Amino acid sequence: MAIPIMLPIFVFLGFLLITTGLFTVKQQTASIVQRFGKFHSIRQAGLHFKIPFIDTIAGRITMKIQQLDVPVETKTKDDVFVSIKVSVQYLIKPESIYDAFYKLQNPYEQMSSYIFDVVRAEVPKMKLDDVFERKDDIAVAIKRELDEAMNEYGYYIVKALVTDIDPAAAVKEAMNHINAAERKKTAAEYEGEAEKIRIVAKARAEAESKRLQGQGIADQRREIARGLVESVGVLNQVGINSQEASALIVITQHYDTLHSVGENANSNLILLPNAPSAATDMLSQMVASFVATSHMSEKSKEVKTLKQ
Repeated sequence: MAIPIMLPIFVFLGFLLITTGLFTVKQQTASIVQRFGKFHSIRQAGLHFKIPFIDTIAGRITMKIQQLDVPVETKTKDDVFVSIKVSVQYLIKPESIYDAFYKLQNPYEQMSSYIFDVVRAEVPKMKLDDVFERKDDIAVAIKRELDEAMNEYGYYIVKALVTDIDPAAAVKEAMNHINAAERKKTAAEYEGEAEKIRIVAKARAEAESKRLQGQGIADQRREIARGLVESVGVLNQVGINSQEASALIVITQHYDTLHSVGENANSNLILLPNAPSAATDMLSQMVASFVATSHMSEKSKEVKTLKQ
């Protein structure tokens, strides 16, 4: 009869041992077991047993890389208040689980205090533009300080990052205006340089055009003079002297000019004199002019001969 009476008791005790004595620890996690309030052991991933009512799980520590985000507000060297977000990635070293669990009351607040201290020591040495350019230097200083402070407590600092730099809204607006003004200035300089290049190129083109135009006019006049010489020579062969030949050529060119003007209906050219007797008058005046010039030339030769 004793065995049937004791059986429920054994079943109850067995159930109690199973439900309160067995426990599991997840991967990348460590459990701290205490016995009567004193540290007893560290249990890694797997199935474990503890004595009910004697052993207790004081806490669990993750071995994964964790991230702590800390916003810090501080002032730069040029008296600009800026909000800086710092992200610190850290993990607990497997051989230092005991120190990490028992030596620090609140590791997150303590690391935040070190981050505040470093940022507020480094940023006031820099101007706002330097904060953006040297954010990696700030991150290096934070990691160095945390490594020295947290290493003895079992914490390893993987990386410290300055993930955001946010000045006041008025400061950002002013910076945008400055940037826009600089870009407008650069654009104006480029436009001025382009205009200068266009003006120089145009001036060179005009100079080359005028040079070629002048060369063309000179060639034209040279050919006209050669043609006149040839015309005078031909007329001399048929008994017309040089003066009459020159006058005849001028009259011919006069009529050629009238013909060219008449071919263009939209011409605004006015040729004076343009009477029917203009050609005859012109010829008479030219012959008289040539005769007078010839007489003056002969008299000049006679004077030179008498002087000699």
